[in-house]
Amino acid sequence: MLRSLLKLTWVEIKIFVREPMGVLGTVGIPVLIFLALGKTLGGAPEDASELPTFLGPQLPVFAAVFIAVGSVLSLVAIISIYREGGILKRLRATPLRPQIILSAHVLVKLLFTTVTIALLLLAGRRFFPVAPEASLFSLGLALLFTTVSILAIGFVIASVVPTARFAQPIGSAILYPMLALSGVLVSAEGLPAGWRVVANLLPLTHAVSLLQGIWTGAGWGDHLIEVAALILNFVICIALSAKIFRWE
Repeated sequence: MLRSLLKLTWVEIKIFVREPMGVLGTVGIPVLIFLALGKTLGGAPEDASELPTFLGPQLPVFAAVFIAVGSVLSLVAIISIYREGGILKRLRATPLRPQIILSAHVLVKLLFTTVTIALLLLAGRRFFPVAPEASLFSLGLALLFTTVSILAIGFVIASVVPTARFAQPIGSAILYPMLALSGVLVSAEGLPAGWRVVANLLPLTHAVSLLQGIWTGAGWGDHLIEVAALILNFVICIALSAKIFRWE
């Protein structure tokens, strides 16, 4: 089972890297934008004290969440293309188990998300050095944890998207409003009371809260509610996807 998963993952990686623009958009563009913003801010966190939160010292958190959202949209698009082209149907007819087929796509997205975030952290240290309280291991673990939870949302979206043409618009219409309410663009305290209730129900809000806490040096024990919410989101999304996912 593990061997089949690794082989299929390797095949999906080769398919992905054959499209240079896709690799550039996934890995290169986010890092370049991050560096451009960092240079604009003058190279020091204190210079950004008057700027919005997502353009200040927490820009790495915003970038990480934005990259994860981009990975979800990419996942939705690829699954939709595979379904529309009959590839999913042919894969389903092979001895490979459904969980292996879908897990391979998750591993590919996690791999390139990890590479992007690692480059972002390394290239951006000149402008946004990691706080002394932050543990890179803990931060990396939080990034992977939140990305997996957010990717689970992608499977739900991919399960119901009718064709590849509608993949990006439908995914964007669902995810970008979540991003706007998650607390990374505007502090949750600045939202109207009704919107704060909605924001607290969104998995992205808990992902941002966890990443912000880890970034500033807090321990995982200080964010048990966020961890539980993200695990619950993952379980619900995977269970729902198993019920409604269409192979053709």
